[in-house]
Amino acid sequence: MSEHNSDQEVLRLDGLCKRYNAGQPTETQVLHGLSLRLQRSDFTALTGSSGSGKSTLLNLIGLLDTPTAGELHLLGQPTSGMDEAQRTALRGQHIGFVFQFHHLITAFTALENVLMPIALAHGKPTREHTEVAQHLLAQVGLEKLAQQRPDRLSGGQQQRVAVARALVTQPALLLADEPTGNLDSRSAAEVFQLLRHFNQTFGCAVLMVTHDLRLSEQCDRIVHLADGRIASDRHRP
Repeated sequence: MSEHNSDQEVLRLDGLCKRYNAGQPTETQVLHGLSLRLQRSDFTALTGSSGSGKSTLLNLIGLLDTPTAGELHLLGQPTSGMDEAQRTALRGQHIGFVFQFHHLITAFTALENVLMPIALAHGKPTREHTEVAQHLLAQVGLEKLAQQRPDRLSGGQQQRVAVARALVTQPALLLADEPTGNLDSRSAAEVFQLLRHFNQTFGCAVLMVTHDLRLSEQCDRIVHLADGRIASDRHRP
């Protein structure tokens, strides 16, 4: 895992808007001109009530959807002019995802699940890739369970495999959507600490959607959405 400049700007949103059914009677504007910057050192909670636009924003940042207006820069690259193949390549290289449901493949071992993003991007993983994946499993405390299938693991262990999988490409940005939503409080705290560890150790910016106030208050920065706008953006002292 390589060291990075913690001041490097990973993400820049300029006037991001998202409308659905544009020009139709059912046209709905979900996001209204959002502007935001994230650096590698940032560990940020994204909060807001249901319907505030969090999921839409996360899909745009993750290059899973395109904005109606505005520009999204990832590592300095403007993305609005990119085609689907370019966006997929950029996403695969620089963005990691952790969801509320771990989405592990039950037919594969923990190690094979961690290697999945590499397999999708490059085909058969190399020995170096496998070593990175094994190192990540060790970092999340699962080196002895690398050959277990997900159904033999607890919920917290499965989510730790999902964290390792998100980090195997050494992304600049980790998007976490309610990553502790299905876990008991102890497992939730462990997964949160893992994300914090990787943010501090490897300079991977973390943007985490959470409804858990205890977790959001432990983040360095809290961006709060309301009605598709950034209502507040505060750094913890």
